[in-house]
Amino acid sequence: MEAAGLSSRGKAGFPAHCPRGRGRCKNTGVMPDAPPPPLVTTTDDLAALCVRLARAPFVTVDTEFMRETTYWPKLCLVQLAGPEDAAAVDPLAPGLDLAPLHALMADESVLKVFHAARQDIEIFHHLSGRVPHPLFDSQVAAMVCGFGDSVSYDTLVSRLAGKHVDKSSRFTNWAHRPLTERQIAYALADVTHLRVVYQKLAKRLEKTGRAAWLDEEMAALTSPSTYETRPEDAWKRLRSRSANRRFLAVLRELAAWREQEAQRRDLPRNRVVKDEALLEIAAHAPKSVDELARTRALPRAVAEGPFGRAMLEAVARAQAVPDDELPPAPNRPQNAQVPEALMDLLRVLLKHKCEEHHVAQKLVATTADLERIAADEAPDVPALHGWRREVFGEAALALKAGHLALGAKGRKVQLIPLGKPG
Repeated sequence: MEAAGLSSRGKAGFPAHCPRGRGRCKNTGVMPDAPPPPLVTTTDDLAALCVRLARAPFVTVDTEFMRETTYWPKLCLVQLAGPEDAAAVDPLAPGLDLAPLHALMADESVLKVFHAARQDIEIFHHLSGRVPHPLFDSQVAAMVCGFGDSVSYDTLVSRLAGKHVDKSSRFTNWAHRPLTERQIAYALADVTHLRVVYQKLAKRLEKTGRAAWLDEEMAALTSPSTYETRPEDAWKRLRSRSANRRFLAVLRELAAWREQEAQRRDLPRNRVVKDEALLEIAAHAPKSVDELARTRALPRAVAEGPFGRAMLEAVARAQAVPDDELPPAPNRPQNAQVPEALMDLLRVLLKHKCEEHHVAQKLVATTADLERIAADEAPDVPALHGWRREVFGEAALALKAGHLALGAKGRKVQLIPLGKPG
């Protein structure tokens, strides 16, 4: 399918200002047909590499980044490979402009192939404001093809490419310069082997007719809303179990303030204020510095400083919110009343159906989906839509309604239609 990049793509669509054949690129004055250096450190070399890659039907992509001490991920290396080229790009090189790379990521004629793409895409979205498109995620494709839940890159390389990935540099400091030849070779292995993995997975998807299944997953992965951080929604990360809507309003204001502060200072959230402190402050809703300073997870110096004043203002704003504008209490359907035996039957059915169709359980239905199916009269969950309904949803509803039974024959699970009562 075109959205999943499974049809054979033409080689048109590379930048019009760069000739397809030999000759210098009019935009950069460099030779696009010159083999790229293993480590690209200049804008001219990056532009030439991207011109070459724009001629290919696909390019495999990976990144190395660090975010232990920052809110935004710090991009340290980008690895790119087409059917013939492979190079690593050093975004920390002085004077390097990543504009040619961003243009390649937005080129609709070139499929971008990642493995477990979400964090990589977050980086490109943050730097350029755009999501790479079209996209193929080999981890998701492997789940569609029956390789299990969240299959690792190492496993796919071993099973599909017959290669071993050297992970000795997995925990390297990618921000340190200069990079060694071993580090660069390690990084490039994450895109060179991915070429074979992609091609074999694409063939399986075509053979099984499951390209549309992957398209559904890629639609969510390529939506800009997936990567937009809304401070007003930050409180949902804290997963509070409280049903007190005033408490939730305080938590919402505190979390929004912290999110904005973390973004502004480019610090991890817990470097600004710890989760435990926000929850405790929301529970007690302090009105003064002295009351705020009693928070166990908050140093008194913080309570008495600018952060303390900002948090007290957040509490006051939440206390002023009208009752009809308070955030809703967590939706707690009748999960507690769902017989565990019914949940067990749904789990067995899910496992059986996924084994039968050679697809990962995680991709078909979550535990929350099963709980909603068991508890609600008309549950609206992904497992009851699209291809998931065909694979599992219809059978789950039949099981719940008493129209389907589970049995065993030898070592195999059997589905026994019971028919609708006349």
